[in-house]
Amino acid sequence: MLIKVGQFLSIRKDLIPSSFIDQIQDLVDQVPPSPWEEIKSVLEKEWGNSIENVLLTIETKAVASASIGEVYRGILKDGTQVAIKVQRPSIPSIMRIDFRSLAIIIWFAHHFAPVPKGFINFKMLFKELKYVIERELDFKKELESMHHFRNRFESYQYLTIPKVYPDISTQQVLVMEWIDGVRITDVDFLDTAQINREELAQRLIRIFLPQWLEAGVFHADPHAGNVLVKSDGTIVLLDFGMVGEISRKDATHFQNLIQAILLKNFAQAAEALRDLGFLLPGANLKIIENLLKDILTLDLNQVKEMDLFALKKEMNDIVKELPIQVPTRFIFLGRSFITIEGMLLTINPNNEILDIIKPAFSDWLKQGSANNWKSVLQWINALPIFKIFHSVQDLIESPQRLLAQKETLQQREFYFSIYENQKKYTFILGVLGFVGTFSGMYLQYPVLSKVSGGLIVISTFVYFISSWRQRKWLKFMDRNIKRG
Repeated sequence: MLIKVGQFLSIRKDLIPSSFIDQIQDLVDQVPPSPWEEIKSVLEKEWGNSIENVLLTIETKAVASASIGEVYRGILKDGTQVAIKVQRPSIPSIMRIDFRSLAIIIWFAHHFAPVPKGFINFKMLFKELKYVIERELDFKKELESMHHFRNRFESYQYLTIPKVYPDISTQQVLVMEWIDGVRITDVDFLDTAQINREELAQRLIRIFLPQWLEAGVFHADPHAGNVLVKSDGTIVLLDFGMVGEISRKDATHFQNLIQAILLKNFAQAAEALRDLGFLLPGANLKIIENLLKDILTLDLNQVKEMDLFALKKEMNDIVKELPIQVPTRFIFLGRSFITIEGMLLTINPNNEILDIIKPAFSDWLKQGSANNWKSVLQWINALPIFKIFHSVQDLIESPQRLLAQKETLQQREFYFSIYENQKKYTFILGVLGFVGTFSGMYLQYPVLSKVSGGLIVISTFVYFISSWRQRKWLKFMDRNIKRG
């Protein structure tokens, strides 16, 4: 689990000090490997044969080793060079222990973390993490994903995805074509090979933008060890064990969001965030619209001169006051986007992200699918002359809408505070009960211990009843808001 977090952080050179990045960047593919004898036993068990009967040769030193699998270089009987990905022998049991530990951490985060109520559903987050990472343990699923992506990007000139050998691939062993490449974030290599960084950034975003905007699966683990570049500028995409999926409905909303941001149509962007589920029911879209306008028109050069700790504190305060939440189904999509954003800033630091995305998005619109033409019509609808009619309608409806939102929020805050106070007082009584119990045992006063024990039982019962009633009431309120 810690390795997965390290892989994510290792790409954010724009946010994290370079000295820290230097210490953790090897987590992408240089985790200490398992002993060769253990790897050999896995290969022979999975193949049901000795290594010599399957391969001509194999190097016993791992060329890459990550959290779940290790990669070895080998040669087939016909002389073809292959990369052999082998699952670490003890990884299933390690993952089970990690998930038990993570479940405890998630429970504490859900109950005690200083996160705004409703901002993120920790229980759903845990289920999503568990599902995606457990799927990564089955290399047959990764093989299927590689077939899918090879077919999807078959016509793309500057992308290579290794072909696989299904006959000698199993649930714990994946045999792929060997392809030489260097991490795409190795700027020294890019300069030595005289690779045009702007063109490389465009190629990278053109590979991932369709994955984020179209219904289907997307690569959810594009860290630097999985995205390589060849000396001719061709991108090599590896490791399809961790993939996410976007529904057709969400894909349409994401298209609307990207289009709105690029056109600086902040009202449409706020509506897209609402449709995607990032806003709580009853949220004031005008506040979100103004916030998006402030953020997306911010001069990044001025940000670099600010006190980053003060800025972070101010942003945290703003987030706590906003009616926003994080839908757990987008956790891995956000991870994919943020990782690619970090790569783009490393490859081409002189260009803003939106400037890199614009031409790729325009070309994507010109492809001519029905969904793309729908986006064009929405773009026309967003032009100033049409926005006048929308503004008049919003002006007429806004007083009534604001009044309803204010009344609903006041009612939610009132009942919420009642239940929170009940929980707080019963928690304090429970703590006093524990103190009394131990004091009675220490002072040898059985009566005090019994009374305190009764107090613990009563306070625990009342605490859980209050929590249950609070959750039930919140669900009731959410249903009423949606009906309204």
